[in-house]
Amino acid sequence: MKLDRTLTALALALSAFGASAQTVVGVSWSNFQEERWKTDEAAIKAQLEKLGAKYISADAGGSPEKQLGDIEGLMSKGAKALIVLAMDKDAILPAVNKATRQKVPVVAYDRLIEAPGVFYITFDNVEVGRMQARAVYKVQPKGNYVFIKGSPTDPNANFLRAGQQEIVAEAVKKGDIKIVGDEYTDGWKPEVAQKNMEQILTKVSNKVDAVVAANDGTAGGAVAALTAKGIRGIPVSGQDADFAALNRVALGTQTVTVWKDSRELGREAASAAIALTQGKTPEKAANWSGGEKKVAISSRLLTPVPITRDNLDVVVKEGWIKKAELCKGVSGDKAPAACK
Repeated sequence: MKLDRTLTALALALSAFGASAQTVVGVSWSNFQEERWKTDEAAIKAQLEKLGAKYISADAGGSPEKQLGDIEGLMSKGAKALIVLAMDKDAILPAVNKATRQKVPVVAYDRLIEAPGVFYITFDNVEVGRMQARAVYKVQPKGNYVFIKGSPTDPNANFLRAGQQEIVAEAVKKGDIKIVGDEYTDGWKPEVAQKNMEQILTKVSNKVDAVVAANDGTAGGAVAALTAKGIRGIPVSGQDADFAALNRVALGTQTVTVWKDSRELGREAASAAIALTQGKTPEKAANWSGGEKKVAISSRLLTPVPITRDNLDVVVKEGWIKKAELCKGVSGDKAPAACK
């Protein structure tokens, strides 16, 4: 009997030790405005659970100030690693630097945080920009172009714009393309993109031939502004493969969305966070210093995929979207192959 009690006590002690030893990973979200972040979150949660770690999170609701407090709160709740989707690349630095001093590794998730010791994981955003402009340019190699950029506080906005410019630079130089609008979108808000697009249309008397929009939210805002003016059929780009955007591609009101499989990004970020808590280098990490401040950090850039009417079947086959949702409202002889 005494032996049984001893073994039971030992088992309970080991169980308690296992629970207390579980690694806690805190995820600080800038907001959940874009549809995709719920997909990212699900992937991070699932991978952490698979690795025996615990997920805790906070949503800054678009407030850089709240995000600073959120990170403090996550660390006070025992986070041994942080995954941070930064709302503002500069405002976030005090919290990130504090975490680094406390030896809590930080994974800059999808958006760059230029600080020593940060691990940066995203897709190749310059290449995303190239893909966007390439698809639009293929359809419309001449005319008045509008560039609807992302948030000025997000380095991705400039990475995208740099890639886009590479594609159109020669045509601009020759005079084939005239850039009649080039605006940032505060907070990546679709309603801001729509307002910017409306103002540009007014300025140029609706004479717009192509829109290179930074993501699907801003593309949606641009398309709404164009539609309100009765302008249809001009090429528009986006990214993220939001369901509404994929449907617009199928319908023909958006030319391309660049698919960045956030399921993969979430999995890899979670794995990187755990590796960092163990003092290990995340898989496929490489040195990178492509930011504005040229700070050298460890990074991993995943590969994006441009989705047009010609390859819409890819996102269906990969289980990203169901055919019925992709092809809603699509009919007739001009329907893409994926909807037939």
